[in-house]
Amino acid sequence: MWSWLKKIASACLGPVRRCARTRKDEDGSDNGIGGGVADDLLWSRDLGRHAAGEFSFAVAQANEALEDHSQVETGAAATFVGVYDGHGGAEAARFISDHLFAHLIRLAQENGTMSEDVVRSAFSATEEGFLTLVRRTHFIKPLIAAVGSCCLVGVIWRGMLYVANLGDSRAVIGCLGRLNKIVAEPLTRDHNASMEEVRQELISRHPDDSQIVVLKHGVWRIKGIIQVSRTIGDAYLKRLEFALDPSITRFHLSEPLRRPVLTAEPSMYTRVLRPQDKFIIFASDGLWEQLTNQQAVEIVHSNPRRGIAKRLVRAALKQAAQKREMRYDDLKKVEKGVRRFFHDDITVVVVYIDHGLLQQRDASVPELSVRGFVDSVGPSRFSGVTAIS
Repeated sequence: MWSWLKKIASACLGPVRRCARTRKDEDGSDNGIGGGVADDLLWSRDLGRHAAGEFSFAVAQANEALEDHSQVETGAAATFVGVYDGHGGAEAARFISDHLFAHLIRLAQENGTMSEDVVRSAFSATEEGFLTLVRRTHFIKPLIAAVGSCCLVGVIWRGMLYVANLGDSRAVIGCLGRLNKIVAEPLTRDHNASMEEVRQELISRHPDDSQIVVLKHGVWRIKGIIQVSRTIGDAYLKRLEFALDPSITRFHLSEPLRRPVLTAEPSMYTRVLRPQDKFIIFASDGLWEQLTNQQAVEIVHSNPRRGIAKRLVRAALKQAAQKREMRYDDLKKVEKGVRRFFHDDITVVVVYIDHGLLQQRDASVPELSVRGFVDSVGPSRFSGVTAIS
């Protein structure tokens, strides 16, 4: 009888994951950044352990419903970071958070190693999965065809760093340069129509479409609608079957879709982690709209590890307040939804790299084996951090 009950429980509950949720800001104190007023729209985890060091995590909400989702999955010899900046709703970002990591594990097992191709295939499987969801539901919820998400992923495995990106979230590594000065090195490029190279890329792919990029109210937009050129989701801009009713003016296309105008093909970056590589900042564009790459790495380098992601978020919020000639304490009192007029949702994950630990982990993982990645982050042995509204 007990065996039967255990089988039922296992089928219902599925794999158990030890999840450490972010915690809400309580006192607002940050050594001079902010003051004493709590921010009810800020959550954080001050410090956690991962395979090759420590990480810090923070989220600030601006939209009525938080559209950013994110995760840190850690194992004995590997680390996975994902930042998913949704738009049009949170469904795509939530879907990525629920599925991309699982696809990555499955594909790494099938291939016997981690590689750029494995990461790309995990993105492709996630995109196809979400489009399948859209196909099943868009007749009862048409606007799900306009829901999408940027997707930034980092994997540390066997001393290698793999970074994949869709959209304008950004990964920046802090490296020690000459005279021990910290230097910001971007690991991703923004897939945003505000960038000249992105506009030229779109024009070259669509030479017969004079409206592929349009300057609208001082902002470059693809088809006059969206700024990012690579996403998960946004099905109506990828496949004719998901065309929206023309009466929905926000997403109205001047002519029927002839070919996909957005893609889910990520840009990839891979490097062997070097002793001078000290930490990596993974963040949604809400942070980078307020801080430069160099400002961000200098904040991380010159302050204690504990609470560093929250410190970065607060620095960004302080800058957003200054742009509106208001005090940060006053910005904290602005409610979600209204807050979006001042700044975007912000997600920040700072991953410190302790090279002594990195070498120990590498030495324990056999060649051409995903054991250090798959086994160590299997269903009952990894911990994760997921930001939710």
